[in-house]
Amino acid sequence: MRARRVRVPSLGAVTAPTPGMPSTRNSAKTSRFLFAVPPLAGHITPTVAVAAELTRRGHKVAWVGPRAAVEPLAPRNARVYPAGDDTVAQLPSDPRDEPEGPAALRSMWENFIVPLGHAMMPGVDNAIDRFRPDVVVSDQQVLAAPVAARLRGLPWATSAATPFEFTRPLRDAPEDEERVRELIGDFQLDHGIEDLLDPRFSDHLVLVFSTGALVGDVSVFPDRFAFVGPVPPRPRDGDFPWEWLDGRPAVLVTMGAEHGAAAERFLRVAAEAVAAMDVRAVFAAPPGAIAEPPPNVLVRADVPQPALLERMAAGRAAVVCHGGHGTVCAGLAHGLPLVVAPIRHDQPVIARLVAEADAGIAVRFGTATPVELRAALGAVLTDDVHRAAAARVRDSFAEAGGAAAAADRLEKLA
Repeated sequence: MRARRVRVPSLGAVTAPTPGMPSTRNSAKTSRFLFAVPPLAGHITPTVAVAAELTRRGHKVAWVGPRAAVEPLAPRNARVYPAGDDTVAQLPSDPRDEPEGPAALRSMWENFIVPLGHAMMPGVDNAIDRFRPDVVVSDQQVLAAPVAARLRGLPWATSAATPFEFTRPLRDAPEDEERVRELIGDFQLDHGIEDLLDPRFSDHLVLVFSTGALVGDVSVFPDRFAFVGPVPPRPRDGDFPWEWLDGRPAVLVTMGAEHGAAAERFLRVAAEAVAAMDVRAVFAAPPGAIAEPPPNVLVRADVPQPALLERMAAGRAAVVCHGGHGTVCAGLAHGLPLVVAPIRHDQPVIARLVAEADAGIAVRFGTATPVELRAALGAVLTDDVHRAAAARVRDSFAEAGGAAAAADRLEKLA
C-alpha cells in the first residue's frame, strides 16, 4: 500500500501550456498525428473521421491501441501499432455483475482504465518511437499516451468521445473523486512524471465531440476546449426492407453493443410497449432476442443505422436506446427525440443531459415496465417540446463543424 498522496489539478484549473512545448500555430506543412485509443468502438469511431479529414488534407495518421478493436473500424491499410492487446483489464459483460452509482465509476478506473494504461505503455512508447508523430491525440481513457508524449516533449491533444468527464460525475461522492485523482497521480508517478496534471484534459487542446446544446453552459471552459460536435460513423451498406416503413411514426430500438439477459429483458419490455402503439418499430437485436415479435415490430441483427435514421427523420420518429453517446448523438443529429434507458458507465450521465436538454425522457433500464416505456415513447413522439429540443441539438451539431473543426484545431497544434 503506497504511503504517498498525490494531487492532480482539477478540471476547473486553467493551466498554461507546459514550458518547452511548441506554441500553437497555423501551418501548411505535412504533419504526423498518432491517435491513441482504448478497445471501445464509441471512442475509436470519432478518431477515424478526424483522421480521414487530416489524411484528405495531406497529413499522415496512425493509431495505437488494441489491434483487434482498432482494425475493424479503421480504414483499410491503416497503420495500427498494437498496444494493450494482452491486457487483463476487463469490464463485466453483464451490468448485473457491476457495482452501481459512484462505486461503479471508481471500479471502472481501478479495474479497467488504470490497468489498461499500464498494459498500453510499452506499445505507446514503441508507436511514438517508430511513427515519430508531431502530435499525439489521446482518448480520455488512455493514460499511457499523455505520459509518453510529455516525457518526449511532444504536444498532445485530448479526444473526448463523450462529455461524461466534463460533468464531474463524482462531485457528490468526494471520497471516490479523490480516489480517482490519486489513481491518476500514481499512474504518472509510476511512469516518471513528477509535475502532475490531469491527463483527461490536455493543457494544449481538448476535442469534445459534443456541444453546449447537450452538455449545458460551456462558456466556463478555457479556449483550449473545442466543442466540435459529434462526427457521423462511416455509412455501411446493408439490405433493408425500406417498404416496411409505411408512413406511420417510426421507432428504432437499440441497445448498441450491450447483450445478455438484462438487455434481452429490456428488449422484450420494449416490444410489448410498442405492440399497442400505431408505430413501425425496428429492433436492432440478435435473432431470437424477441421470441414472437408483434406484427408492427421488425427484428434485424444488422441495421444500416445512418440510412435508417435519415429515412425516419422525414416523419415523426424516435429512438429508444441505452444512452451510449454515439447512439444518442446519431439520433439527435437527425433531430429525433429519445427515450434513454441507461445501463452503466457514462450512460446515466448522458441520459441526464438528454433529459435536461428536453430532447428526450430517461427511464430505468432494470425496472422499466411496458406501460412506463409506452408512455415515454408516446410523449416524445407527440410532444412538440421534445421534437423542438432535439432539432436545436441537431442544429448545434451541424454548426460545430465536426471532423473538419477538429482537424483545424489539430493542425494548429502541429
